[in-house]
Amino acid sequence: MQFRDEIPTPALLLDLDAFESNITTMAAHLRARNKGFRPHGKTHKCPEVARALMRAGAVGICAARLSEAEVFADHGIGGLLVTTAVVGKNKIGRLVALASRAPDTMFCVDDERNVREINAAAAARQGGEPIRLAVDLYFGRTGVAPGSPALALVRLIDSLEHVTFAGLQSYDGEAAHTTPFDARGTRTRNSIARAIDTRRLIEQDGIACPMVTGGSTGTYRFDSEIDGMTELQPGSFVFMDLDYERIGGPAGPEYHDFKNALTVVTTVVSTPPGFAIVDGGYKAFSTDRPFTPRPIGLGAVTYGWAGDEHGRLSLEHSPRELKVGDRIEFIPPHCDPTVNLYDNIHALRGERVEAVWPIAARGKSQ
Repeated sequence: MQFRDEIPTPALLLDLDAFESNITTMAAHLRARNKGFRPHGKTHKCPEVARALMRAGAVGICAARLSEAEVFADHGIGGLLVTTAVVGKNKIGRLVALASRAPDTMFCVDDERNVREINAAAAARQGGEPIRLAVDLYFGRTGVAPGSPALALVRLIDSLEHVTFAGLQSYDGEAAHTTPFDARGTRTRNSIARAIDTRRLIEQDGIACPMVTGGSTGTYRFDSEIDGMTELQPGSFVFMDLDYERIGGPAGPEYHDFKNALTVVTTVVSTPPGFAIVDGGYKAFSTDRPFTPRPIGLGAVTYGWAGDEHGRLSLEHSPRELKVGDRIEFIPPHCDPTVNLYDNIHALRGERVEAVWPIAARGKSQ
């Protein structure tokens, strides 16, 4: 049996009580509104987390990349939706192979040529069900424009023998972090309304559109109330981070719908005058946000980057003395890329390590 203070640092820790509470909260919210639940695996890249979500009622798991989906399929996770287009001969070959062993997998597309190439690759295999394609709608990043352009792509899919239309991917990434709270609601409602109108256009054309999927941890409250939205794909809610804490909620400038379940634990390795140096730097935390990790239990103490392997704590306002060997936990700025820096998640119940979960899709960005 291992305990918290025995884990070599830096390390990724998961508070199981907070993690399970987050899953229960989201699953219950969506169930009460009759919405499907296909949470995003890019946040955790961990089959054990995916299994916990499936046990809570998830209909499947989203994967940002084909390689992530391959890992989840290898671990028996079904209902996969690959949210990034799979482009190029080699990757399309892998797509067909994945669809052959996991036929309920869906793949997002937004380009006519790509659709035709997938159909041709599927035709070359011996038998098998048509490959399920979801049309990705454009809301600022990837996708085809809602309305008539999307309908044209759906018509193409419907006309081909070896692919089939599965529904609409309607993810507005910028809506998730729009502030304040009311502005976030306005933005996501406007985006989803265009997706629902597109669904109506498709069905008026005589083609079934069984799925409209999208949404996020930041917009789930609004998206779950929209008629015609069939399922949501939030991700960060399982862990939470400082970035989401800053987006604002219905009660004010901070967002507290879910608990901070994920931390990074470090060790103080040096104490120069006025500072404590910990063994967690650029390689321990994501660095893509303008704010730094927040130490837990140290009040106004601030963290500063001190290189690849180290961080610097300014002790001017520290409520206590820090000594070499002390262990400091931090809430990361951005959970998704922080998780991708580690091989394992140490899952704790109180002070006891209950399990060590491999981050099996770590580095799977292809």
